[in-house]
Amino acid sequence: MELPPSLRGLGDSLQARLALLLLVIVIATGLVHAAIAQWPLPQLLEELHRRFKWPLAAPAPGSTAALGLTLLLMLPFILTAAARAVSPLQRLLRALQGSVLSYREGDFSMSIRAQGSGDLGELLRLHSELGQALREQRQQLAQRELLLDTVVQNTPLALLLTQADGRIVYANIAARQLLAQGRSLLGLALDEEVLADAPADLRTALQSRQDQLFSVVDEAGHEEHFHLSQRALLLQGQPHRLVLLRRMTRELAREEVASWKRVIRVISHELNNSLAPISSLAHTGAELARRGQAERLPGVFESIGARAAHLHAFLAGYARFAKLPQPQPAAVDWPGFIERLAAHAAFRLEGAVPVEDGWFDAAQVEQALINLLKNAHESGSAPDEVALAVSLRDGDLRFTVSDRGPGMSETVLAQALLPFYSTKRSGTGLGLALAREIAESHGGRIALANREGGGLAVTLVLPTIRA
Repeated sequence: MELPPSLRGLGDSLQARLALLLLVIVIATGLVHAAIAQWPLPQLLEELHRRFKWPLAAPAPGSTAALGLTLLLMLPFILTAAARAVSPLQRLLRALQGSVLSYREGDFSMSIRAQGSGDLGELLRLHSELGQALREQRQQLAQRELLLDTVVQNTPLALLLTQADGRIVYANIAARQLLAQGRSLLGLALDEEVLADAPADLRTALQSRQDQLFSVVDEAGHEEHFHLSQRALLLQGQPHRLVLLRRMTRELAREEVASWKRVIRVISHELNNSLAPISSLAHTGAELARRGQAERLPGVFESIGARAAHLHAFLAGYARFAKLPQPQPAAVDWPGFIERLAAHAAFRLEGAVPVEDGWFDAAQVEQALINLLKNAHESGSAPDEVALAVSLRDGDLRFTVSDRGPGMSETVLAQALLPFYSTKRSGTGLGLALAREIAESHGGRIALANREGGGLAVTLVLPTIRA
């Protein structure tokens, strides 16, 4: 916005213009007063009062009447001169007001350019610099927002942002495809409208408000694995919830293949470590027999038997996982089941067990829970914080083993159910994998979630449908 020529240099001449204006007014007032003082004023005022009955034309002392008439005559001149002197400043203030209102509405294209120096000139210069800085920042923010929105919209990670009332305020392409077949989700209530027709596993996971790994089976029977991460945050002073859903099926498949490769290497290494001594000891035994030193043969055979027993125990652990038989569900009495389980691992029973008997393969589920309780004790949790809860929810039987250990990072949480994956130096990586296999063979599933306040909760979900 270009100021009119009358405003240019306003900062330099404002003080001088006001001083000159006052000087002109004083001089003009003095000249008018001197001129009026030379007139026959009393006779003139008396004649005006007699003819026109003017109240101000009443007789008065000469000096007072001259001063009053002077002020009366000078008032229009003073007002006109003041208006002309202040008019440029008023236009400048209106221009500044308009630019500030534009800035408030988010329009930073307006600017005021004027020449000159002084106080007002410095104000105009600073205002121009402010407008330029705001325009540059707005442009940079727009570019960053465009880049961020492009990245977020095209990431395979499903992203949802909801308000405190559960209504969705942002959803990227992956979230729309996963939850609404590509339709818009803005303004919809996540729990009541979006998840109403969603698979039960997905709905349960999103309503739990916890990070976890879970699986969803579609209508065609295909199983999809997801990792869920949820965070509470404040945006513009209002509470929001950020939901991130990542498909893990391909990653888990790749990790599963890599795990099988690792186990083959481990078994091959262990076999070589056992077969090489056995071969050497057999050769030694044959040489001792040829020499007739039979008294040393029992020691050789004992060493061979020890190595063979070690190898058998090593392979038996993997065989139990690879040759898990089909479950044989039957009615399970809860007091007896809990008592047998407590004989193998210590835990605190949370809540009451269901009233009705369970229906599952007691031996397999007991083995799975023993592994989960063992992991809970080995997590570093206090023994009295290791707990087991048995409950019925949404038609499913749920066994939840919880502890107060350090929990799991997102990386470990995403791979914990893979066979032979372990973070422990001497671990086999079969505990959680075996529990998952037992749950899935029953038609159920297993879910891992970090607990609020620290610790991990592992839930074994089994259907309650009887054959």
